[in-house]
Amino acid sequence: MKLSEEVQKINIPGRKDAYRLFNSDGIAMLDLIQLSKEKPPQAGVKIMVRHPLIESKRAHVTPHTILKLHEPIWDGKYLGDRFPSLKELRDRATESLRHIREDVIRELNPTPYKVSVSDQMYCFLHELWLQNAPVGEIS
Repeated sequence: MKLSEEVQKINIPGRKDAYRLFNSDGIAMLDLIQLSKEKPPQAGVKIMVRHPLIESKRAHVTPHTILKLHEPIWDGKYLGDRFPSLKELRDRATESLRHIREDVIRELNPTPYKVSVSDQMYCFLHELWLQNAPVGEIS
């Protein structure tokens, strides 16, 4: 685990899955990172999401639609049928921007996009942090 005095530079280690959660209007509410061993979120089922680092920032979310954000394409050997072309990747990125709120993608003073973690990922991350963070000494 990379530790830093600047909290936003800390990485989240381990196998994980990422999902984009959409509301009933098809707008992305947030991205959710969870441990790979956790059950994927389900549409219409309320889940608790947490800020990765701030204990008091948490919320219940009931997603209307869920998109898994990544699939492995390499695990010592190529796993996919074929790698997407640059045009396909560009089209996918353009399409995904259509589902992001306007206040998030505006050029002047954009609203930060929410990336949350599951409760299990939060506990895992903080336990790992406490195991690896240096302990000061007072004398």
